[in-house]
Amino acid sequence: MILLSVVLLLIASYTSTLHAWWDQRGDIQSTRAEIVMKKQQIAALEDQKARWDDPAYVKQQAKQRFGWVTPGEVGYRVIGSDGTVKGDVPTLDAPPQAVTTQWYDKLWGSVKESGKTPKPTRPTTDPNKVLKSK
Repeated sequence: MILLSVVLLLIASYTSTLHAWWDQRGDIQSTRAEIVMKKQQIAALEDQKARWDDPAYVKQQAKQRFGWVTPGEVGYRVIGSDGTVKGDVPTLDAPPQAVTTQWYDKLWGSVKESGKTPKPTRPTTDPNKVLKSK
């Protein structure tokens, strides 16, 4: 009987340790996979950066993205009967519109809000019913 309880105690203590080891092993494997993925992303970004050092790639991107032509070339656009350009039309993305709020605008906004009278809130439950039920 004592031997059985000692064995059960040892199994219980080793089970929690084994569970923690198994969880940590899973975390290590997921972290290693994430590291491999990040290294691949870094390699792809370094490759892309190296391509931008090549003047031929820069010219090709300028022609493709902006529709530029080099001196001596003639650029053509096919315009449909409705007046719209047919085919791939290079477009520039709009620059990101950053919403900038200056500190003094925030300060003045808080001053305006503090001057307002607070709206009365309705209780979600009837306080009389709560008191009666106790």
